[in-house]
Amino acid sequence: MTDKSLDARGLNCPMPILRTKKALKEISIGQTLEVLASDPGSMLDFEAFAKQTGDELVSAERLDAHFRYVLRRMS
Repeated sequence: MTDKSLDARGLNCPMPILRTKKALKEISIGQTLEVLASDPGSMLDFEAFAKQTGDELVSAERLDAHFRYVLRRMS
């Protein structure tokens, strides 16, 4: 269960990350954001994004036709 969801499927880099950044600002510290993305390069993008921002990448998984990420806002 996450606090907010973002569907970024069909968007190419850098749009999933840019929308994620905006969505994280809309939730409180400690809350989680689920992001669905279809961009094949998004796995590396989300790992780098979490390291750069200090937010926690709680999970990253490949599903049938897309990827699912859960991030926790840390600051």
